[in-house]
Amino acid sequence: MNALIKSALATQAGYGITLLRIVTGLTFAAHGAQKLFGWFGGYGLDGVAQWMESIGITPGYLMAALAGSAEFFGGLALVVGLLVRPAAISLLIAMLVAIFSVHWVNGFFMSANGYEYAMILALISATLVIEGAGKLSLDRRIAG
Repeated sequence: MNALIKSALATQAGYGITLLRIVTGLTFAAHGAQKLFGWFGGYGLDGVAQWMESIGITPGYLMAALAGSAEFFGGLALVVGLLVRPAAISLLIAMLVAIFSVHWVNGFFMSANGYEYAMILALISATLVIEGAGKLSLDRRIAG
């Protein structure tokens, strides 16, 4: 197997990272489903696109599709433990954009729409980039 691919999939992380990865993946997938499909009380792609345009993130439809896809498909990748590092990078970028374009001006606390929650999701994503998928993952199985 190509050394680059093997290093991207390899992990020495334990069961704790596996648990963190699965719960975080489900959380991201649910948020992405809100953006893409309007599930779980979300606004769907058209609604999110209009909102993004209103706060200056353009083109709104493309940005909504990118954010929703990163969250939904990246979250699913975390759940099954496949290509976790690339998925976590896309999720980390999405959370950094959310922090600095939406939440930063509101301060830290989530109760005031601050960056607290997005920061925690970004931190978990960064941890997954560093540690990999953990013991119970397709990445580990593929890497051998």
